[in-house]
Amino acid sequence: MILSINDIHVDYKGRSVLEGLGLNVDRGQVLTILGPNGVGKTTLLRCINAVLKPRTGTVMVENADVFRMEAGEIARRLGYVAQRNDAGRMTAFDAVLLGRKPHLGWKVSGNDLRMVDGALKQLGLEHLALRHLDEMSGGELQKVCIARALVQEPSVLLLDEPTSSLDLKNQMEILRMLCLVVRQHRLAAVMTMHDLNMALRFSDSLLFIRQGKVYWSGPKKELTSHMVEEVYGVPVDLLSHRGHTVVVPRSEAL
Repeated sequence: MILSINDIHVDYKGRSVLEGLGLNVDRGQVLTILGPNGVGKTTLLRCINAVLKPRTGTVMVENADVFRMEAGEIARRLGYVAQRNDAGRMTAFDAVLLGRKPHLGWKVSGNDLRMVDGALKQLGLEHLALRHLDEMSGGELQKVCIARALVQEPSVLLLDEPTSSLDLKNQMEILRMLCLVVRQHRLAAVMTMHDLNMALRFSDSLLFIRQGKVYWSGPKKELTSHMVEEVYGVPVDLLSHRGHTVVVPRSEAL
């Protein structure tokens, strides 16, 4: 197990946000965290990345306790892609090179430059290497941020709403690319999403949070319409279309 989380409790302003939450992810797997707005999906990601420290609980990456790591070690083990990213006056190449910071010595090495080149090529961004971030589309910027996380050489990728505000084509491209990277590099990926159908299409397993607790977690093939209805309060049908399961709200839900 590359990532193991156990008994996470988080309080915010005297209110319990997450209660006894846990999950496990293997190498080569994509797990998506789902649930209504405000249930603690992003909070859980921030705990995994040690940005927030829970009241109780552990986060283990490759059997090492994240909350006992120095910041540099966390950055070497966990790559984080935020929901909103700064499109500053910086080239794509320089932005990705920043991801090498946890590994840099006194100067940038030839290996660092080769890794940046490799990540840009893998994500189809080599032609944008010298373009500034504030001149890019949302999809291009998101790919740059993923490339930056990849050159950290993490064991786990954390992505908060990676397809938020993107059109359908860019959503598909980014999620396909993410799955390919996870398989090729034998990483684990944990992401939050609102789009149930995209999650079902590209994830290996799902975790639903309801009222701060894990309502259900497991392989996507085990999901039922009842589970979706319980979490979101909307009657749905799960249909099969060309080999993919899709969630369709029933007419009485409209």
